[in-house]
Amino acid sequence: MRDKKDNATFDLPGFEPAAPTDAVVPAPAQEAKRSPRPRRAGLKQEQLALLEETDASGLPVWKRDPNLDLTGLPVWQPD
Repeated sequence: MRDKKDNATFDLPGFEPAAPTDAVVPAPAQEAKRSPRPRRAGLKQEQLALLEETDASGLPVWKRDPNLDLTGLPVWQPD
């Protein structure tokens, strides 16, 4: 419903009076039955070889290096 003094409102589509009930309604068109599409084969996943060996958490496996101490700093050796 529109107020006489309200210029900002407008008539929304779909709120017009309904068509008379004796109007002829066309029957819905029959859709052609389609055969089911064949399923696509899923892409096979493969495990990539990582640069370094990793443990279960994904971190590189710790390896003892004789040139490094336990903190990862280089070991000073006399010349």
